[in-house]
Amino acid sequence: MHITLESDYATRIAYCLAKAPGRMDAKSISEETGVTLRFSLKILRKLVASGIVKSFKGTQGGYELARDPKDISLCEIIETVEGPLLINRCIGEDFVCTRKKTKPCQFQCTFREISQMVIDRLQEKTLDQYLDDDGI
Repeated sequence: MHITLESDYATRIAYCLAKAPGRMDAKSISEETGVTLRFSLKILRKLVASGIVKSFKGTQGGYELARDPKDISLCEIIETVEGPLLINRCIGEDFVCTRKKTKPCQFQCTFREISQMVIDRLQEKTLDQYLDDDGI
């Protein structure tokens, strides 16, 4: 499994908003996180659509977290950008195995188990756990 740069940036942006005392505009988010403005806006759209971030229009507009940082897991942020976390495509819902067997193979069972372990750990990690740190 590979966490893309977009997921890394989405985590930075959510962390930045969690630390902010109020709304932030996209330019300030971009500068604070080191993510280009264009890429920040793309990621912010995804975070808004998923309900992690709220956006506000107008002169007093900007972005802020939609929920308390303790209620936002790293898993949720990453899955917002990546989709479901799967260590191998063979455990995806739409995958059709070419082996033509009726039951999952041992590898598929192992990949499913490992994927679930990663998901569980990422769900345990919430943004509030990083706020006392100067993490990013």
